[in-house]
Amino acid sequence: MARVLVVDDDVTVREVVATYLREARHEVVEAPDGGTALRVMADRPADLVVLDLMLPDVDGLEVCRRVRQASDVPIVMLTALGDEEDRVVGLELGADDYISKPFSPRELALRVESVLRRTLGPPPGLPDRLVDGDLVVDHPTRAVTRGGDRLALTAREYDLLRFLVAHPDATFSRDELLQQVWGWSFGDLSTVTVHVRRLREKVEVDPTSPTRLVTVWGVGYLWTSRRTES
Repeated sequence: MARVLVVDDDVTVREVVATYLREARHEVVEAPDGGTALRVMADRPADLVVLDLMLPDVDGLEVCRRVRQASDVPIVMLTALGDEEDRVVGLELGADDYISKPFSPRELALRVESVLRRTLGPPPGLPDRLVDGDLVVDHPTRAVTRGGDRLALTAREYDLLRFLVAHPDATFSRDELLQQVWGWSFGDLSTVTVHVRRLREKVEVDPTSPTRLVTVWGVGYLWTSRRTES
């Protein structure tokens, strides 16, 4: 069971989403606007936030930005079907997932379960600790350090990095990463692109000329192992 904050100014949407999440035995807190959501997170942070982008007072993108400054809590965005630009901006700000309106409440509940499962429990078949050169991924604490300095990663950035480091020198397409890291059988491939770009900004010395998380043109992405280095 997790504590989930549902932020939407539409009371019907909040009630339907809350009902499905409570049926999954989660504790649900509702917020009708961005200001209330930020107060809830400051008072008692949730384990996951379901966040509509179109909110009165403080909009969803600003809520996402402020929450991400203080926490790596997973954020699932709710966006209008055609708002691709806002969706990309939300992912750039650190949202972990998104679902477009109108949506199936059951699908949203499954997305929430997927994010929580990967956040709160270890993916099967991967070791608890990975060391690649100066990079250390420690799953029991979900801590990633580079040269001894801890990196601030979102939940989905962590999942992506851990998967890639666990499979060094293997190329994965964006479709394959959606399946392996997001648990989606289909979806918006720009989600992977944005997360790779954000991850490069944190693990590469020069993100504009990556040497660890590299692009294999026309195929996908490859993590270059440094495990043989002293």
